[in-house]
Amino acid sequence: MTARSTVGRPVTWPPGWNGPLRCSHGQGLVEYGLILVTATVVCMVALVFFGDQLSSLLGLIASAV
Repeated sequence: MTARSTVGRPVTWPPGWNGPLRCSHGQGLVEYGLILVTATVVCMVALVFFGDQLSSLLGLIASAV
């Protein structure tokens, strides 16, 4: 909350308060971690649904080589 003082400069209340916390240390690391976890979950789900088809396709390719 900002109020006007008698000399025209803004005064913060309570004293020393600068608004919401703006600490972003480590934010990038957390975001990369969330992306990595999301990609891992998507890959696991894809393997559960397409595992048998992928296995037979890889077997077919291996026998052709």
